[in-house]
Amino acid sequence: MLCTNDDYSHTPEAESSVQPGSKSKAKTFRRNSKACAGRDHNHTNPEYVWGDEGPVNERQELPKRRSQSPDVPQSDEHTEKDAVMSAEPFSISESTPFGRVAILWRGDEAARRSATADNSRFNAVFAALANVGINAEPVVYEDDVLDAVRAQLALVDGVLVWVNPIHEGRNRANLDVLLREVAARGVWVSAHPDVILKMGTKEVLHSTRTMSWGCDTALYRTPEAMRDELPARLAAGARVIKRNRGNGGQGVWKVEMLAGQGNRQTVRVLDATKEASEELALDEFLGQCLEYFEDGCVIDQPFQMRLNEGVVRCYMAGDRCAGFGHHKVKALVDAPAPRAEAGTRLYTSNAEPRFQRLRRLMEDEWTPQLTCLLAIPQRDLPMIWDADFMLGPPRPDGTDSYVLGEINVSSVYPIPVEASAEIARRVASRLGSKP
Repeated sequence: MLCTNDDYSHTPEAESSVQPGSKSKAKTFRRNSKACAGRDHNHTNPEYVWGDEGPVNERQELPKRRSQSPDVPQSDEHTEKDAVMSAEPFSISESTPFGRVAILWRGDEAARRSATADNSRFNAVFAALANVGINAEPVVYEDDVLDAVRAQLALVDGVLVWVNPIHEGRNRANLDVLLREVAARGVWVSAHPDVILKMGTKEVLHSTRTMSWGCDTALYRTPEAMRDELPARLAAGARVIKRNRGNGGQGVWKVEMLAGQGNRQTVRVLDATKEASEELALDEFLGQCLEYFEDGCVIDQPFQMRLNEGVVRCYMAGDRCAGFGHHKVKALVDAPAPRAEAGTRLYTSNAEPRFQRLRRLMEDEWTPQLTCLLAIPQRDLPMIWDADFMLGPPRPDGTDSYVLGEINVSSVYPIPVEASAEIARRVASRLGSKP
């Protein structure tokens, strides 16, 4: 894969977001004008895309972080009121060889009061960062303490963010505005909201449909377009409908056309978060999808028949594989026997023999193509992201093809044990090369 992406460049629009008198380091994407060229790798057979595997029950025991030195604060002793007034609910420690990093996640007042590096679910990441000389501090976010979080992030060199696009009816719109603001002032943000919009939404499946993981992927910008085009696609077989932004299988449906009753088109639909399908008029289903267009578009892909054989998740730290997860799923599987075989995700290192071909594809072919098509500089890839694959049609040589289901960027966790060390190495490299 030969592709050169331009880095961020200063623009008047970015500069205008910085308050007068401040020193701006605002940067925005400039699209690369060079065409993407791909190496053959003998992986050019068409592969088909299914979609989101839905919610899974994941559990993983993580090693405890090594003890911090006495001078590094472990928790916040202030009340929420004090935090908002002082804008420093957690103190930020003195500089270390690679600088200071915040690890940010969403939580309520109780979580803010009790958060420490040792008791958080990211304790292995904290420990790995400490092992390479990076001091990391917990920052627990909610919209009602936005000003306090802004003040905290102004004191660090970078921030690693784990916040889902949708959580208990709340989105991350306010957080994304804040992250763009602090990034414009020179704080490195991973993943940057603009990168999430390019590669962490379902639209990426349409944007990359020309890659070898792509297929007959449709994108609907309006309800009218969906109403006009979906019936013909359903006539050819079952489809998977997805809202552009979501997690945990929210807004993901398997849809099949049934024999019509007069002029009434009837479909069988299965919600990825439910166990049983239902039959209803196509117009009624389309009405349920209207709210999805608030996210900009709806994605439509062919259903993959080998879904019940499981999903492989490839974890990436920047442009390098950091491990794998494999499990059989229930989402969009309506047959009782395969549903009974569904289980928790099993994690392995990036050296797992079963997935070495997938690793080579991700590192050598697909990730370079992805960054080229989406105009994302390699250095701005998220420190942790993942791509979900299912087994596709067998290749001519008898090996399995892989089909992309989705790319997750906003809040990738749990992760393989070995991934924390890879994240830490990548963070150290990124901070060391920060302008």
